Amino acid sequence: MLNIFMPRRAAGPSEARLPAATALAAVALLAGCSMIPTYERPEAPVAAQWPAVGAAPGTTATTAAADLPWQDFVGDARLRELVELALQNNRDLRVAVLSIEQSRAQYQIRRADQVPTINAAATGNRQPAADGSGGISSAYTAGLAMASWEIDFFGRVASLKEAALAQFLATQEARSAVQTSLIASVVSTWLSLQTNEELLSLTQRTMVTRDDSLRLNRLRFDQGVTSALDLRQAESLTAAARSTLAQQQRLRALDVNALTLLVGQPVPERLLPNVQADGGAVALRDVPEGMPSDLLERRPDIRQAEQQLIAANANIGAARAAFFPRIALTASAGTASNALSGLFKSGSWGWTLAPQAVLPIFDAGRNQAGLDSARAGREIAVAQYDKAIQSAFREVADALAGRATLGEQVLAQQAQATAEADRFRLADLRYRNGVASYLDVLDAQRALFATQQALAQSQLAQRQNQVALYKALGGGWRDAAASAIPAAPQN
Repeated sequence: MLNIFMPRRAAGPSEARLPAATALAAVALLAGCSMIPTYERPEAPVAAQWPAVGAAPGTTATTAAADLPWQDFVGDARLRELVELALQNNRDLRVAVLSIEQSRAQYQIRRADQVPTINAAATGNRQPAADGSGGISSAYTAGLAMASWEIDFFGRVASLKEAALAQFLATQEARSAVQTSLIASVVSTWLSLQTNEELLSLTQRTMVTRDDSLRLNRLRFDQGVTSALDLRQAESLTAAARSTLAQQQRLRALDVNALTLLVGQPVPERLLPNVQADGGAVALRDVPEGMPSDLLERRPDIRQAEQQLIAANANIGAARAAFFPRIALTASAGTASNALSGLFKSGSWGWTLAPQAVLPIFDAGRNQAGLDSARAGREIAVAQYDKAIQSAFREVADALAGRATLGEQVLAQQAQATAEADRFRLADLRYRNGVASYLDVLDAQRALFATQQALAQSQLAQRQNQVALYKALGGGWRDAAASAIPAAPQN
């Protein structure tokens, strides 16, 4: 270690060039080199085409899901307003935004490690004189001091900065992924609430019909026109409808509670679905499925996993640099005096320079273990990146399978519901004319109710599948997220 204090005097020509030469040397050392392995994106572990399921309906949409703002995807004005409230108040999204700020600060800390830290320093020291005279010796200093600054010749600090930058970018992608999931959850829950409202209304209408039928059967039984079997069948169907009514009321309450949590505040009544006013239809835009390779650039969770892989790759560079000498520099410039009154007098100025180089010789395998850990971390990040791609592929494939089949299922159940409604009408007519027994009416009524319930559930599944496809293809984050996410810091 070199530790020099030089008093200030008239500088000669060669000494005047010393600070400039020192600065140039420091810049050359600072440029250094990088130990980070060359990053190569792993090959996507999925097929090049989506699996074919049935005859998928063609779509006329030309805008990719990731490029389609959610405001254009959702057609209902109340639902759009509800999503806006969720984006403003949802706590998961708020945590994701704050995580960005935290990660940004961590990156700024790592970046600050690359430049010296300059502090103002003043010290005073009084102690017995070393010559044994019994006097008191004093020493006072004041000036600027640079703490131990690592000259990043082998890129250790730069590697840590690159890892912190990748983590910062990963938190941005995580925020986008949270927003995508939030929008899809709000829309799906709202659709579920709308369906449960429809089923509740259907059950209430069925309850009225069955109560009327039960009163009629009880009256006919009292008059000896019908048997006890017909009366008990009517009572059973009425009780079943009452049980279904309680169930639908509970499901509706659960949907409202779920929406309240997603929105982060009580949901205004005017934003809830209204069966009488809505007619049961919600417009959702179709989106093209694109190719599996598109997911790598459009799904925020995949982009997040890739940034985490880049960070793990950069950590290997820092672990490699630990095997090489670590060069640090401590320096100060100011004034020193034995008397406080003479601290700033002429001739008391000077500077100190203390460079230090430390080369690891024996560390009991610590640096090698650090490198092994960094390499294992990269392999973990690769596996997580592959899993993110495979999960995204599976979600899109599932949604495409639903789009290819749910439409046919809904059409078939609509035809079945129409047939069951006509069957119930004919059975009731035959019973009133004495041609058929009341058991035929009860059976037709039970089948009609079950078919109408199944149709409503299938229509819900079709609409929610449309939302799932939009989310799986990476939709719902680009425009809104770009205006809310802070800009990435400069390298």
